[in-house]
Amino acid sequence: MENEKKLGLISLIALVIGSMIGGGAFNIASDMASGASAGAVILGWIITGIGMITLGFSFQNLTNKRPDLEGGVFSYAKAGFGNYWGFNSAWGYWLSAWLGNIAFLTLLFSGIGYFIPIFNGGNVASIIGASIILWLMHFLILRGVQSAALVNLVVTIGKLVPIFLFIIIVIFAFNIDTFSLDFWGKNGFHLSDVLSQTKSTMLVTLWVFIGIEGAVVLSSRAQNMKDVGKATVIGLLSTLVIYVLISLLSYGIMSQAELANLKSPSMAYVLKEVVGPWGAAIVNLGLIVSLLGALLGWTLLAAELPYVAAKDGILPKYFAKENKNKAPVNSLIITNVLVQLFLLTLLISDKPYQFAYSLASSAILVPYLFSTLYQVKYSSQQKDTKQMVIGIIASIYGVWLLYAAGLSYLVLTSLLYAIGILVFRYAQKENGQKTFKTFELVWAIIFIILAIVAIIMLATGQINI
Repeated sequence: MENEKKLGLISLIALVIGSMIGGGAFNIASDMASGASAGAVILGWIITGIGMITLGFSFQNLTNKRPDLEGGVFSYAKAGFGNYWGFNSAWGYWLSAWLGNIAFLTLLFSGIGYFIPIFNGGNVASIIGASIILWLMHFLILRGVQSAALVNLVVTIGKLVPIFLFIIIVIFAFNIDTFSLDFWGKNGFHLSDVLSQTKSTMLVTLWVFIGIEGAVVLSSRAQNMKDVGKATVIGLLSTLVIYVLISLLSYGIMSQAELANLKSPSMAYVLKEVVGPWGAAIVNLGLIVSLLGALLGWTLLAAELPYVAAKDGILPKYFAKENKNKAPVNSLIITNVLVQLFLLTLLISDKPYQFAYSLASSAILVPYLFSTLYQVKYSSQQKDTKQMVIGIIASIYGVWLLYAAGLSYLVLTSLLYAIGILVFRYAQKENGQKTFKTFELVWAIIFIILAIVAIIMLATGQINI
């Protein structure tokens, strides 16, 4: 009977795809076009494809070889590099998950605004509507993770329908002349310019793949641990194909400049260009369904990881409390209260969706990088050359992402990691352990210095949110 309440392969695959395909898929064309030509986008997808596939294989290998590390992302960092980096991975993942929910809520009400103009994603009406949705999700998950995952499966199937409709229609309308116009940008092919364009796509492509670890985070609730690795790889490859088709086919319908200037969600306006207003209406409906599913999936992940980390002693014990339905009640409350507070930043941000997803993407860099570094370390100890090479490639991708993220988002993210030092210190005291080892203290000081830099840059207007 206990096993029947666990998550099977199909539910895990739906969780991975549902977590990744959210608002990003529906706005990816304009997000990519805002900084890159079609040629640079292709290069961006090649880099992302290699990086994400090796990351997915790393997660698959580690879940198969170390099924005892049920926390996934943070437990890999802890096993390989100690408590502080285990905490930073848990903290960074949690930050990314709930910051991502802010991006989703913003885009959700941009989509609703197509039908009800009072909403635009960044006004008071949108914040009130987003708050209602947020707490409805909260009470659904309190009923139990398994029932929420079942709803997620249904929603994932529903939201794929308009995406596949878009791909099929746009394939037939694709114009090779439009696609090849300014293929490398208006100035033709210049290596430094193309690399700069490619770099600009990295946070976008990372954003749309956050959620790849969804099955790993919920591995303790899987019927079969081997299904976790399968679900991760199947979900990743399926989603990669969908993203590449959406972004590149759009360049065959409209020019880069036209795509870059589209309102959110850009997919709606690309399809509108081909078939008229009914296309935009269908895509916006698909966006709404998609975002509701992604919000559910990400709220699950955002609540689950602090809960697992608290049980492991990485976060304060307060996060480990369950309700009668085995839902992580305290973790969920803290997460959604923070989302509620940060929703208010939508009123002062010029581009709330872009700001939220960029910050969420930056926050996830540490958890991903340390997962791949542990893949290298563990595979080296096991003398598994193939898996070690996979880990090295994934780690190089992780370092490249840190560079591509840019100074502004790195220092802002460091501010959030610096705040985490207080939480880590509290958790260590709870467990009767010394706060920092010498090397860990050095990294904590670096975070504090970068946090001070972030505050100065915000105060002087060098960073705008």
